[in-house]
Amino acid sequence: MHRGVGLAAFDREQVSQRFAELSSELSKTQVDHLQSQLKQFQTALKHFATTHRDSIRSDPAFRHAFQQMCSSIGVDPLAGPRKGGWWAEMLGMGDWQYELGVQIVDVCVSTRERNGGVIEMGELVRVVSNLRNVESSVITEEDVIRSIKTLQPLGAGYEVLDVDGGGKMVRSVVKELDADQAVVLAEAQVEGGRIVEAILESRRGWTRERARAALENMLLRDGLCWLDSQDEHYGRAYWVPSAMRWDE
Repeated sequence: MHRGVGLAAFDREQVSQRFAELSSELSKTQVDHLQSQLKQFQTALKHFATTHRDSIRSDPAFRHAFQQMCSSIGVDPLAGPRKGGWWAEMLGMGDWQYELGVQIVDVCVSTRERNGGVIEMGELVRVVSNLRNVESSVITEEDVIRSIKTLQPLGAGYEVLDVDGGGKMVRSVVKELDADQAVVLAEAQVEGGRIVEAILESRRGWTRERARAALENMLLRDGLCWLDSQDEHYGRAYWVPSAMRWDE
């Protein structure tokens, strides 16, 4: 009786051991197969990167498509040295992205005195393109946004802001824009940079007190606009430099 139980237990142990060995063999086979696939994938990507490196760097449409492809497979080709170093090495895009980031800082800092640290995205792209001596279409908003993400560890407040109407601005100072200021920026863009209390009253339904408070805060507290106390139509108008077009 006891012997039968012992044999059954021995048989179960042997079966369990065989299953464990089989599982180990299957796992090893799967790992080997996966490593082989990854090697082939890496080889294919290396060939693609080498072949199309110039197009990726110089053609915005091609670069966008390439980034979308990488995103779909969970790879960031423009990541810094801690991530995606292989991509940076193969494409030379890591240095390119950081170089673009440095130029973005240069433009933001040099224009901060006039715009209070908030610059319209189109102007930023245009001025950076001038620095690089390339057509404005070569550097895209997407490139700027990705470069600004690389600046976040600096803790300097660089951030892309969405304003009403689908526009974008870049903030380069550590300050938050409240909802009313965002509305003022949006309306100022429509008006070419000039904004008055009456526009905010008629288009947004604000009271005179609310409009004046928002504009005065932008003028005195945040330095985001200038005051024209001799406006020919309203007597008092505000100019938002980040919403104005500057020919440089």
